[in-house]
Amino acid sequence: MVKMPAEVRETLEKQKPTPIATADASGTPNVVYVSFLKVLDDETLMISDNFFLKTAANLEENPKMAMVCYDSETNKSFQIKGKIEVYKEGEYFDDMLRWVHGINEKLPAKAAVIMKITDIYEAAGGPGAGEKIA
Repeated sequence: MVKMPAEVRETLEKQKPTPIATADASGTPNVVYVSFLKVLDDETLMISDNFFLKTAANLEENPKMAMVCYDSETNKSFQIKGKIEVYKEGEYFDDMLRWVHGINEKLPAKAAVIMKITDIYEAAGGPGAGEKIA
């Protein structure tokens, strides 16, 4: 796993909602926006599965995810990739449930999706576009 640089974390934490991408076992892509995404530490993100359908199915078949974040004030943009584990019980699930229901108790909060970051890339245009930074 890799550690998220401070500028990546700051950019990700500013963006709401955040687009996340998954793919099924055959490679068919799916992209959705998520509002419930938080940084647990410099290597780990948590996403709440409230309304995943294709995303949940994709993560069962292919437990990988990518996302992009962008800060319009700084024009910084990063692509983050990682491996996923889905929790429907246990400590991560309980933490997610308290977080989500603390904001809106009517949301289903079906699962805690935990991403361990494996790669981070520069996603802003310019000479460094696409370069791996972590």
